[in-house]
Amino acid sequence: MTTLLMTAGCDDSSAQEGIPRPDHIVVVIEENQRYDAIIGSAEAPYINELARQGASLTEFFAITHPSQPNYLALFSGSTQAVSDNSCPHTLTARNLGTQLRQAGLSFVGYAESLPHVGFTGCTSGAYVRRHNPWVNFTNLPASVNRPWADFPRDFADLPTVSFVIPDLKHDMHDGSVRQGDTWLRDNLGDYADWAVKNNSLLIVTWDEDDSEGPNQIPTILVGEHVQQGSSTQPNNLYGLLRTMLDAYGLKPLEHSAEADPVDVWSNG
Repeated sequence: MTTLLMTAGCDDSSAQEGIPRPDHIVVVIEENQRYDAIIGSAEAPYINELARQGASLTEFFAITHPSQPNYLALFSGSTQAVSDNSCPHTLTARNLGTQLRQAGLSFVGYAESLPHVGFTGCTSGAYVRRHNPWVNFTNLPASVNRPWADFPRDFADLPTVSFVIPDLKHDMHDGSVRQGDTWLRDNLGDYADWAVKNNSLLIVTWDEDDSEGPNQIPTILVGEHVQQGSSTQPNNLYGLLRTMLDAYGLKPLEHSAEADPVDVWSNG
């Protein structure tokens, strides 16, 4: 697979026609569940409500196993030669955060149980660095690495793009599907409702399946310009990154250049 070298900044010609430009995107990453363990499951009532409210991608796949390379793939367009859950890593590649910031936009990652802003340790309670991709990149300031408690109460104050990483108790890794579903409802349900009226977008995806299938994962988009229903477009985490980059006219990153953006947009 050929790696494309891209320069920084915006390129409106790279944006795909028809992809809206949300004021805010919030991406939530859950853990280790296959598609049919979530979609249609009585253990995930809120997530299935979101799937009915927005677009559910029925042919969407992670990149590899285990967890960490998939987080890096979604954030930077490459696994960055990381093939395990080892920690720490020091990376210098361009990524979603650098692309946004150099275009005058903003990125912040919010991780539950992160003990303080800029924390670089590998673990702290139920927080694990392997699920927090942005902390590995030296071209991002420590200020973008924030605890979940810093997530704005006024959603208009959100960065352009935010990643939200529940901790091991609430991302379905150590806790149950039901616990993860409840945490999502209680903590981001208000944002989901707000997004559909305020030109914004919620994305809920998973890092990988349970390693017993083809790595098919649930992925749901909810927002003002999302067409409700199921989408059978084959896609993966690189395509999801491409979608976010295209929405803001930003150049693709590494393997996202070879992926199609997600196509779930309404004409209204």
